[in-house]
Amino acid sequence: MNLSLRQLRLFEATVRLGRLGLAAQEQAISQSAASQALKELERALGYSVLERVGRELVVTDAGQTILPRVRQILNLSDSLTQPDDRRIAGILRIAASVTIASYLLPGMIARFRRQHPDADAKLEITNTEGVLSRLEKGQAQLGLIEGPALHPSLDIVPWRSDQLVVFCGPDHPLARKSPLDTNLLADQEWILREAGSGTRAVLDAAMQAQGLKPRVALELTRHEAIKQSVRAGLGIGCLSGLIIADEVAAGQLIPLETALNLTRRFSWVCSPEHRNHALIQALLPQLKAPQLKDPAASGDL
Repeated sequence: MNLSLRQLRLFEATVRLGRLGLAAQEQAISQSAASQALKELERALGYSVLERVGRELVVTDAGQTILPRVRQILNLSDSLTQPDDRRIAGILRIAASVTIASYLLPGMIARFRRQHPDADAKLEITNTEGVLSRLEKGQAQLGLIEGPALHPSLDIVPWRSDQLVVFCGPDHPLARKSPLDTNLLADQEWILREAGSGTRAVLDAAMQAQGLKPRVALELTRHEAIKQSVRAGLGIGCLSGLIIADEVAAGQLIPLETALNLTRRFSWVCSPEHRNHALIQALLPQLKAPQLKDPAASGDL
């Protein structure tokens, strides 16, 4: 079998970018040359790694199976350009859920940069489903998620706890009811994160455990929009205690005591072939570094 690194790079780039044209552009060759290289790769392997669905190229089951090994080969090849494998240098691509990216990652990245001046981090913010998708496609090397998740080909490792809080505005009728009768929650208008977010998954599971389902008035992707909507009296919300701590301290939002189990675990995620990557191993100690205390969460590391 005669394989070339160029063929493997094109295959990996096509899966990661989702378009052959983008992969060819990244590899600085023509699209026709890229198409020919992929055909040669499939002939050498004896099976298809990509198939066309409409106008899109989609990785086959066989291609998905070999993709981790392809990335290992490419990582090893790239490491030859740095004979000192102890040197921490380059860019770490991170995909993170909104709460982590907004309230925890800035300090972590700042310490990472100070300790490793030749390294940097590139951050993309999305929900839990988006983080897993980007890792699966190779668009990120490390993910940080807020919700429960399972994935057949990614390592998911819990690293700290977080406490979600149900809250309302100071003029809401529930503001004067504590502790709250759980049955009242089903009668409320809720202002929530979108389906697919870790926050929403935890709340839905906690409500379901009580035999309840929230009446969703608004689904919003921005924490600030949820807080402002709740303050305006449009309904009650549920977010991490990290997010509403300032407003609670100022009396602008009122936490509600409920019987819901809203404790969750933040997790870091990566593909097995990237787990020992020098940049990831350099950042992981930051997950255990002291963080700002969340009055509504245990802060357990």
